[in-house]
Amino acid sequence: FGSGNALFGTEGWFLAVPDGQVNDVYAGLSWTQVPLSAKFLFQVAFCAVSLAIVWGTMLERTKFAVYVVFAVVFAGLIYPMVGHWIWGGGWLTELGMQDFAGSTVVHLSGAMAALAGTLLLGPRLGKYDDDGRPVTIPGHNMPLAVLGVLILWIGWWGFNPGSTMAAIPDIADIALTTNLAAAAGVLGAMGMSYVYRRNVDVGMGGNGAIAALVAITAPCAFVAPWASIVIGFVAGIIMYATLVYVDKIGVDDPLGAIAAHGMGGIWGTLSCGLFTTPALAAVGQPGLLYGGGFYQLGIQALGIVAAGGFVFLASLAVFAALKATIGIRVKPEQELDGLDIHEHGVFGYPDLVATDYQNGNGSRKVPDPVEGTA
Repeated sequence: FGSGNALFGTEGWFLAVPDGQVNDVYAGLSWTQVPLSAKFLFQVAFCAVSLAIVWGTMLERTKFAVYVVFAVVFAGLIYPMVGHWIWGGGWLTELGMQDFAGSTVVHLSGAMAALAGTLLLGPRLGKYDDDGRPVTIPGHNMPLAVLGVLILWIGWWGFNPGSTMAAIPDIADIALTTNLAAAAGVLGAMGMSYVYRRNVDVGMGGNGAIAALVAITAPCAFVAPWASIVIGFVAGIIMYATLVYVDKIGVDDPLGAIAAHGMGGIWGTLSCGLFTTPALAAVGQPGLLYGGGFYQLGIQALGIVAAGGFVFLASLAVFAALKATIGIRVKPEQELDGLDIHEHGVFGYPDLVATDYQNGNGSRKVPDPVEGTA
């Protein structure tokens, strides 16, 4: 958000700028008088969300050290570059790209980094059979997964309306479009599940909600309520189709993050170029369906390609360097035993795994967990 050139900021190291000089240094944040410390904490949360997408895709088989090193590079260089391009006065800002709360900046960035990492990492053990067909590895607790979706759903009311960085009437409209999209996303994903599998998959419904929330993140302040329903419903359908396709081509995405955050982010960003109303087009131009022509749709597509491509290539380079030096994947026996004990010295789920170690069926090199910590 610091002032600079079209590609990156050159001023505004956070700890060195007095709060009263915000408007002189942080051009991308000068439109609101919220204290700089609040803006900083708000944007840190966005960056953390983007990183969480990466880890959700690479879980169960990645070294903890890789998490730490990549987090530093991603949070310190890769993510801020994209943020500056779109939100901080960079070249996509100047072109009028619309991304109100981060369908591209946050979610597509995280998904592209996740894709780069998982391509180098490979699938989990047992994910594909000898003929290359995907094998379902079910989650251990569906009720907790659904609860997690509900927590995210409610949290999005801070994510999207909070991006106004002001207590203004617009936050109610943004909360409405956010909620309508999420509900429609559940219906879209569950509808796909029923059509193709003849069941109403609750897990797919949860992923549909997430995909819809991701999709509405860019246009939430620019579109009418009816459009948010369309955006969310289509997001649920796209997520389902992408999840099935990614699974078939050998990309192991345990949480469906690439489908939900990647394709959801792409669709949501493009939807601005279709559904943005003239009255709400605070930046850029109205969408195609409101007589705005193809300009805004083209700018949205350009932003997707530029931001997504940059994050993918930069992340691929970082993960490739880590793979060539310290390695990015744990040993097979550690993956089978579970990384809770090998990386952190505790049992995450002692009722499920402790008996195996008591019977001598676990890895011989597993350290004893510290008493009272598991």
